[in-house]
Amino acid sequence: MIDAHCHIDLYPNPLQVAHRCEQAGVTTLAMTNLPSHFALGKQHLQGFRNIRLALGLHPLHALRHQAEYALFKQYLPLTSYVGEVGLDFSREGLATKQQQLQSFAFVLRCVQQQRKLLSIHSRGAEQQVVDMLVEYHCKLAIFHWYTGSLPVLRTIVGQGYYFSVNPAMIRSEKGRQIIATIPRNKILTETDGPFVQVGNALAEPAHVEIVLNYLALHWEVSIQYVTDQIQDNFKELLSHLRSR
Repeated sequence: MIDAHCHIDLYPNPLQVAHRCEQAGVTTLAMTNLPSHFALGKQHLQGFRNIRLALGLHPLHALRHQAEYALFKQYLPLTSYVGEVGLDFSREGLATKQQQLQSFAFVLRCVQQQRKLLSIHSRGAEQQVVDMLVEYHCKLAIFHWYTGSLPVLRTIVGQGYYFSVNPAMIRSEKGRQIIATIPRNKILTETDGPFVQVGNALAEPAHVEIVLNYLALHWEVSIQYVTDQIQDNFKELLSHLRSR
């Protein structure tokens, strides 16, 4: 199984979650919100075979970004994964719009000629995000928990980008419409734990099975077919990561 977007460092006990992730055999892209968080996480997670730590500049932490630019450049050679990065022009993030644009442009300049896979936050700024990815010739990106319009989704698909979907999305009509619109060869699973709950518990990487079950029902195929499709999609991304 694949969890393409999870914040292991933000659980109450990150190492317990990391061990359960290993036991379940879930390949997990572990996001960070700031480069200083990446530095802390690297000390604890580097021995885990299934966990791949990503270097992030989360848009909702934009006021702290400039002080972390040097660390971002310092740690970028240590990972092939960049996330969580992007833009958030929702009510929660709109006040820092200009700082976010500056920071996202900084990230895209840093990765422009490098083999990096981005996990993208795009709430309320979906068109601007895809425009900037295209402007900076960034080819490898996953739109995590997409909440924008279907026409923009189709534009993103047309540019060859991927989407990761989580258990929260299948609980809303809009989320189900978005999932139904994503081509099978462009979809990945995620949890966005600990920001998603499953029942009364925080979602953990093994909970991507909920999404696999939903997709099997929606596509009218077997769980094994869905699992293989997600695995193939992830392998395709990684093949470009290695060969660019």
